[in-house]
Formats: sequence, structure tokens, C-alpha cells
Amino acid sequence: MLHLYDTATRGVRELALREPGTVSVYLCGPTVYGPPHLGHGRATLVYDVMRRYLEWCGLHVRLVSNITDIDDKIIDRAAREGRPWEEITHKCEAVWFQAMGKLNVQRPTDVPHATDYVEQMVAMIAELIRTDRAYITVDGVYLSVDSVDDYGLLVNQHLNDLLEGGSDREVFGAEHKRHPADFALWKLSKPGEPSWSAPWGDGRPGWHSECVVMSLDILGEGFDLHCGGMDLKFPHHENERAQAVALGKRFANHWMHNGFVVDAEGEKMSKSLGNVANLLDLMEHYDPRAYRMLLLQSHYRGPVSVGQDNIDASVKSLAGLDSYAARTSGVAAAAPDADVLARFRERMDDDLDTPAATALLFDTVRRANAGLDAGSGEVPGLVAAVHEICTAFGLVLNAGGEVPADMAAKAAALDAARAAKDFAAADVLRAELQDAGWTVETSKSGTTLRR
Repeated sequence: MLHLYDTATRGVRELALREPGTVSVYLCGPTVYGPPHLGHGRATLVYDVMRRYLEWCGLHVRLVSNITDIDDKIIDRAAREGRPWEEITHKCEAVWFQAMGKLNVQRPTDVPHATDYVEQMVAMIAELIRTDRAYITVDGVYLSVDSVDDYGLLVNQHLNDLLEGGSDREVFGAEHKRHPADFALWKLSKPGEPSWSAPWGDGRPGWHSECVVMSLDILGEGFDLHCGGMDLKFPHHENERAQAVALGKRFANHWMHNGFVVDAEGEKMSKSLGNVANLLDLMEHYDPRAYRMLLLQSHYRGPVSVGQDNIDASVKSLAGLDSYAARTSGVAAAAPDADVLARFRERMDDDLDTPAATALLFDTVRRANAGLDAGSGEVPGLVAAVHEICTAFGLVLNAGGEVPADMAAKAAALDAARAAKDFAAADVLRAELQDAGWTVETSKSGTTLRR
């Protein structure tokens, strides 16, 4: 069974399942006010690989990932551009799922929207007020973190050690808080802002309230795993958890956080720093699979830098895998090599060690290629094992596809020229094929073309 580092207990432990055979997962989704950046891509790819691996192991995964479609950032952009806020959220959500499609990220089982859950959030806040866990001020409603005994669990800090004002995306209504770490459950609206009705005044929910309501509504108490980027650990996830605790609810059993995407100096990429690379630009210039490959070779908990060198290396690795796929496309079907799959499971079950699992993938490819050269009988099992690993990774190999007749004729002419030792003619034909957008690979068995 998969063992993962648990942020709450600060150790690797088994991902215990509430219901045998089913994994319930909540992943914090995007705030749809701009294009996705590389950090968004990392989070979705990490958990897509985890989900695919769990499904490959025969488990049913219910993955819930929300859309934050009401937030200060959305309102600010709408005001700045003089556009309806709904127009911004609809367009940005469409762009998000287009990008995820290009990355071959499976769509979540459930995609709840914050604006569809405002009524439930109002009911939750009313209950917290009724039990004196929350209080009303002139600008909204706040949760009293003093009422949550273990507040700070996810960051291993006591309440008094937490930074003042660090409990919201910005210091909101700080002058009205009873404690600096109290955070907004409800923000009273200003003129011209979107708002919903509530007993304490029209306004909108705070960012931290939506996920606790949606996760408990869809997945129920004590769901298996809560995921997200390291930057969400505090304050967002801690404040989600605090509301559930204040309500007397059992929340997530396990907490998983992926590391940052960092710049060349090792600093976390963020929009405030102005060093965020647009995920769409990356996919426009490179095979989208390259980002998945790059992240597979990095442990999910560590920082990763995305630069020219490692993207180019990922593209080169993909080319080698595609070449292998083309070469082995005619190998007879067979049962996957049991030893390879056992070692693959061992690596993945150890805190999703994709770097070690990817190294095993490449080693198996090398063994299969060597076996083809030597005429070894183990090749079909190795080829099948590579296919299984790629399936679990969500990595689709390109064996070349259909080659048009005119291109195939040139490849045949190239082989004939080589056989006649007319290497000058062979070089001309190779250059023409490459100019037409084909990768040309020659071996003893002849020329193979791939787009």
C-alpha cells in the first residue's frame, strides 16, 4: 500500500483508507483570475500521477478539486479591466482545463465551484457563531482561533508563535480581530462588489471557508487525503482544518503537500515576485509531456527549478522513449515482467518515489533494447512492463503513427542509398525528411520515421 509523508504527523505513514478499495481525495484547485503558471502545473501533475498509480493498483479514486470563482483577486481584476467578474472566471476556468488537457491530466471526479456553495457556507458560519467559535465585527465574521486547541498543527507551531496577520491572503480587517491570527469567514461587501445575503450582512465568504464545506459535503467526514501545494499548508489548509475542528467534525486523515517550483536562484516562483512562467507558453514551445517527464524525475516534496537545461533533457528523454516505442511496436504481447513491476511498486509505495521509479523505467527500456539486439526471449515481458509503468505515470509514448506514402518512399530510398554506400544521397534524403518535420532513425533493420 502507498505510504506518504503526512504533514500533520511529520512522518511517512501508510495512506489508511476509510473504505477498503476506495480512496477519497480533496485537492485545492485554482482561483480562476489568470492563466495557470508552472506551480499550478506541478501540483496537478503530481496528484495526477498519484491518482493514476492508485488506479493502476486497482483502487477506485474519487478526486474532488474545487474552482475558486469568487475572491479578492477576481474582484480586483474585474474592477481594473471594467469587466464582469463572471466573464473573467468563466474564461480563466476554460483556459485552465484546456491546459490540463494538454498536460494529459485527468479531470477530477467532482469539480465544485465556490459560488455554488455559498448557502452552505453561510449555514456553517452561523453554526460557528452560535457556538461562540466565531464573532461578528463591523466588516465581517471571524473565526476565533483561540477556540481551536491545536491550531498550528500543520506547521508544528503553537498559536502564540504564528506571525501576526498571517492568517489570510492579506491582512484583512486586522484592527477588528480579537487575535492577530483570527481569519475572515465572511467579508461584508463594498459598493459595486458581488455579494450574497447573510444574517449578519450581505457579503461574500472568506477564502478558507469554501474547501472545508465542499470537502465535507462531497467526501464526508474523515476522508482519506487532503492535497495541495506547500504554500497552502499555512494559512489555507490550517484554517480549513480549524473550522472543521471548531464544528466538531473529523476532517482529513492524511495531509500531502508538494514542493515549490523555484527560479534559478532557488526562490519560490510567485506572481508578487514577477517571476512566474506561464504554463501555456511552456506547452506552446515544448512537448507538454516534457513537463510531466521533468517532474517524474523530481521528488514531489522537494523544490524543482524549470530551466532550459532540464526541459531540453526531458525532451531528449522523451525522444529516446518514443524511439523505443517505435522499435518495439511489433513485439508480441506478453505478461509484464513480474520482477520489474514488483520493484516499481516498491519505489512508488515509498512516498511516491517517482525519481527512482523513472530510473527503473529507463533501465527496463535499456534492457529491452539490448535484448532486441541479442534476440533475448525476455524482451516481450520487459516491453509489457514498460507499458504498464508508462500507464501508471500517465506518460503516453509516441511510436511515430502513420507515415505518408511519399515520406515512406523517401525512407526506402534512403535505405537503398545506404545499402549502395551512396552516403551523399542518403544524407540529402535524411535532410529532406528532417526538414519536413520527421525524426529519422536508422538501424540494421532499416529507417524509422517519427514526427
